[in-house]
Amino acid sequence: MIGGFFDRYHTTWTTADIDWFEALIEEDDVDIMGWALGTLSVPDEYAGAQMETMRKLDYVEIPR
Repeated sequence: MIGGFFDRYHTTWTTADIDWFEALIEEDDVDIMGWALGTLSVPDEYAGAQMETMRKLDYVEIPR
């Protein structure tokens, strides 16, 4: 999930977006998934446009 998000969006990121992502990936994967799926509250430092984009999950391939 995290890699798919990076692959899909990183080419449009600003330096601040990259800094946000680098801080985010230092967190536990389980927490990041919970924030993206909406099962955990997003901490203030990660809330905002980047997290909203991550929460769309439009970058995850779902086999049919």
